[in-house]
Amino acid sequence: MLERLGVRTVGDLLEHLPRRYERAGEVRPIALLASDGGDLQRVRGRVAVAGGHRPRRGLHITQVAVQDGSGTIWAVFFNQPYLAERFRPGMEVVLTGRVERRYGRLQMQNPQYELEPGGDPENDSFLPVYPATAGLSQQVLRGIMRQALALGLEAVEDPLPAALRARLGLPGRRRALHDIHNPADEQTLAAAQRRLAFEELFLLQTALTLIRRRLVDDARGIVHQPDPAALGRFYGGLPFALTRAQRRVIADVLSDMAAPRPMHRLVQGDVGSGKTVVAAAAIFNAVQSGYQAAMMAPTEILAEQHAANLDGLLGGLGVRVALLTGRLAAKPREQLLARLAAGEIDVVVGTHAVLDEQVIFRRLSLAVTDEQHRFGVRQRALLAAKGVSPDVLVMTATPIPRTLTLTLYGDLDVSVIDELPPGRRPVRTHWLRPSQRGRAYRFLAEQAAGGRQGYVVCPLVEESEDGGARAAVDLHRRLTKVMPHLRIGLLHGRMGGSEKQEVMQAFRDGEVAVLVATSVIEVGVDVPNATVMVIEDADRFGLAQLHQLRGRVGRGAAASYCLLIAEPRTAEAEERLRAMERTNDGFAIAEQDLKLRGPGEIFGTRQHGLPDLRVADPIRDLKLLEVARKEARRLVEADPGLRRPEHAALRRRLMRAYADQIRLAMTG
Repeated sequence: MLERLGVRTVGDLLEHLPRRYERAGEVRPIALLASDGGDLQRVRGRVAVAGGHRPRRGLHITQVAVQDGSGTIWAVFFNQPYLAERFRPGMEVVLTGRVERRYGRLQMQNPQYELEPGGDPENDSFLPVYPATAGLSQQVLRGIMRQALALGLEAVEDPLPAALRARLGLPGRRRALHDIHNPADEQTLAAAQRRLAFEELFLLQTALTLIRRRLVDDARGIVHQPDPAALGRFYGGLPFALTRAQRRVIADVLSDMAAPRPMHRLVQGDVGSGKTVVAAAAIFNAVQSGYQAAMMAPTEILAEQHAANLDGLLGGLGVRVALLTGRLAAKPREQLLARLAAGEIDVVVGTHAVLDEQVIFRRLSLAVTDEQHRFGVRQRALLAAKGVSPDVLVMTATPIPRTLTLTLYGDLDVSVIDELPPGRRPVRTHWLRPSQRGRAYRFLAEQAAGGRQGYVVCPLVEESEDGGARAAVDLHRRLTKVMPHLRIGLLHGRMGGSEKQEVMQAFRDGEVAVLVATSVIEVGVDVPNATVMVIEDADRFGLAQLHQLRGRVGRGAAASYCLLIAEPRTAEAEERLRAMERTNDGFAIAEQDLKLRGPGEIFGTRQHGLPDLRVADPIRDLKLLEVARKEARRLVEADPGLRRPEHAALRRRLMRAYADQIRLAMTG
């Protein structure tokens, strides 16, 4: 059972931290209990009777009567038949739970209990509530944790140097672990949480500082000398005027590429802000310097679009662009790889297929990764490892709040494209209940009749078993009947590559008026004539995903609309929909998403190769994060190899937590 929670050792147990605490208050006489089912209450008494029965198949009820001289209360437990023998008449017990009056008697359902408690439970007002699993109750977990603290606390090593702890006024690790499992009061709990939160952030920032030092500061990169005349031809050939933000970010990138150390830059830009032209400028600069470039995208649709866009922007300037995806047939793939190895291809654009060990470059000097949050640290390093200290440019259209930029991308310099191209209008967003669905589709039909196009997005390909979510295949069938005068396309992830390409091309060419799709269109689909985005069961999508989907419209000069159809089941889902109505600002959306769901949920920290933050919260602990970043840089500057005796425990802890990432940095 513990292994299901990721707990295999006593050390793991000590790190299995409470997710919250309940305040039980002092022991009260049964006669004075409030029976409103509100706050937790605590009683102490003796078992009068205990027994169980099975009213129906699959349900067992254990009932225990407890008396304290002032009255009787019943503890009722479901599907725990063994408790009828554990509670023996005459035994003293402490019960903690919410009290209700049912069937004319006071009762607690599934209360927390202590058998023959001893001592004074009135002092034990903080009850830790741990992440649990089936069959493992809070009572059992608390008992196990008491044993773990007695057995293992003395063996706990402190990774924070004593001088650092003293300077910041932090308790030792043993004290913090003891107090977070058994807080005496709010002050000791806050001190323990602050210490452990700082430790998480400090370890992360130290690892990122070491990685950056090895990848960037101590590495010798390729110096790309920009050719002003060639860059002039590039700028002159663009079919649009660059925004000030695009010019600023391109200048950042070209300056990095001219430096003797490798570039490691993250370019953030909201949906439609024009990141592709930044990548094109970097690629053109690499090719003009006599080198090759690679660009990796998370989906075939996005890779195909990038290849087409780069060919349009750079093909006329003599840059040879090739597309490499997993569905390329064996013979053409073999020919492409031979040309790439011979240097006859200047830039290859692809999916994970570009990471294949058979993909060999003659002179790779630039690795570009788009939608970086879809890839892990490992993929980024594998792509970079195909060259010798190449420049690395990573891009994302998912705006990242400053707190997460510091947390997840501490090894990267950051540029932000913070303005949209001229002529772009904000997308008007409206949340509709399912009973208003007809209005959405009538509006979609009107826009299509006026020569515009639209999307309908569903969370599923096929109908789910519970029928709760509208499915793309079924909805496509229904809309085809309801709108027989319109050509309606269907796109989802289970379709073959050529079939997907055919549908997308028909939509781009205006032959398909309405495209019914799953979230496969979330990134990379650019059809300026599309003005309506209808999202079915919008409450099933995250905020960042809804914002990305909305970004598929509003890409031309015409007014555009996003219609969210949903009957949210939770307050959080309702707040997501209201946030979408309130703002088009991707950074405001990202901050809201971070508040609602936390960083691990949004970006999947495991896919970044970073451990989950168990105690620290990048929003709440921003000041602590900045202190951790400063202290990490100071320590690594003073002892780059962490060789000093006082840093031995820190080095051991870092290698346990971040060995893969630090090794990747050293090889990549």
